[in-house]
Amino acid sequence: MDIVKIKDENIKLGQLLKLSGLVDSGLEAKIVINQGKVKVNEEIIVQRGKKIFPGDIVIYDNKTIKVEN
Repeated sequence: MDIVKIKDENIKLGQLLKLSGLVDSGLEAKIVINQGKVKVNEEIIVQRGKKIFPGDIVIYDNKTIKVEN
């Protein structure tokens, strides 16, 4: 599990995928999210703008990210 630190109280899911290096672009983030390939706290999320908070766990492409401050 990788840790991604954010400085704000939350981050949008698409931004987190780019920040963590799981995707290369916002367009790629949009596509994989819309295809239902991303889970947040074990739930499939199809909203690119979903707010992610410290403590949330994001899974994509068999990689797990934990968000912290």
